[in-house]
Amino acid sequence: MKNKLILCAVLPALLLAPSCDKVFSGGDGYIETAFLEDVYMRTRAVSGNLPDTNSFILDVRDAKGNTVYSGAYGSAPKSILTSEGSYTVCAKSREFSSPEFDAPQYGDSQIVDVRANETTLVTLLCHQLNAGIMLKIPSSFLTAYPSGSLHLRSSNGKLLYGYSEKRFAYFPPGPVSLVLSDSGTDTPLLTRNLAERDMLTLNLSVSKSSQNSSGISIGIDTTLNRSSENFTIGGSSGSADKGEGMDTAFGVGEAKAHVGEKDVWVYGYIVGGDMTSSKVSFTKPFTSRTNMAIAAKSSAKDRSECLGVQLAKGDARDALNLVDHPSNLGRTVYLKGTIVSSYYGIPGIQDITEFVLQ
Repeated sequence: MKNKLILCAVLPALLLAPSCDKVFSGGDGYIETAFLEDVYMRTRAVSGNLPDTNSFILDVRDAKGNTVYSGAYGSAPKSILTSEGSYTVCAKSREFSSPEFDAPQYGDSQIVDVRANETTLVTLLCHQLNAGIMLKIPSSFLTAYPSGSLHLRSSNGKLLYGYSEKRFAYFPPGPVSLVLSDSGTDTPLLTRNLAERDMLTLNLSVSKSSQNSSGISIGIDTTLNRSSENFTIGGSSGSADKGEGMDTAFGVGEAKAHVGEKDVWVYGYIVGGDMTSSKVSFTKPFTSRTNMAIAAKSSAKDRSECLGVQLAKGDARDALNLVDHPSNLGRTVYLKGTIVSSYYGIPGIQDITEFVLQ
C-alpha cells in the first residue's frame, strides 16, 4: 500500500531546484512522490475527516500541457518515467467546481524540473482548496418570514440552505452572497469574498426593527481560517441592544468605532501580550500579567489589527493573563468593559467587569 499524502502539514518540499537557464541535455528521468505515513496519520487523528489518499486524483503534465499520468494516486507507479524537462505535478482529493454540501476539496500543485538519469522527489503539501459556509438559523426566522427562504449564491451556482440544515456548504474561492427570498423577491443580505481554507459560520438573528443592516463581527483561526459572524436580519447598525450581551457583542473592528461606550461586550481571539507603546508580542513566553491583545483573526501579527486589553488586579487577570495561562493564546474571549481610544497606543478595553473564555 502506498504511503499517505500529507494534508495540512508544514514540511519542506523535497524538490530538485529548477536551473536558471532551463537547459536540458536530453534523455529520461523519473518523478517520485514521497509521503510520510506517520505525519499524515497524526494529522488525520486531529482533523478526523481527511480522505484516503489512494483515491486522490494525481495529474502529471509536461510544459506543453501533455498528460504524462492522470488517475488514482493508488494506481500510479512508484516512479513515473518522463523525458527531461519541466512538469506540473498536481494532486486533489476530488473534482469540485460548483457549490455542494459536505464537499471539502484538498490538494496541491508543484512545478519541478526533471534531469536525465535522475529522480526528482516531490512532496505535496495538501491543504483545503475550497471554502465553506454554515448558517445557524434561529426559530424566530420562521416567525418573521413564514414564506421566506435563505440561499447561498456565487457565480458558480447557488444552494438552498434549509432551516434544519446543519452542514457546511462548500464553494470555490470568491464572492459568496447570502440571499433572502421572500414573497417572490430576492434580497441580498451580505457578500463575503472567501479564500481557500476559509470556513465561515454565520450566526443569524432577526431584529424587531424593520431597518436592514449587517451588524457583523468576524473572528478567524489559523487552521482552516474558521470565521464566525453575527448577522441580524432586519437589524440596525444603531441598534440599542448592540453590545449589551454576549450574543450581541462587538467584534474588534466594531469596537474601534464605539470608543467611549461603557459596560459593553466585546469579543475576539487572544493573540498576544507584553504590550508597550510600540509593540505587541505575539509569541510565547510572556512576561506581563497586566495586559493582552485581542484581534478578529487568531493569526493576527500586526498591532494595528489588535485591541489592547487591560487586565487589572482581580479575576480577569487571574484567569486570562498569558504568563500563567499560555494556552489561552488563540482562544476566543468575551469581555465586558469600557472601550477606550488608546491603551498603549491602540484602541483598547478597560475596567473589565465580566468575561467568558471559550
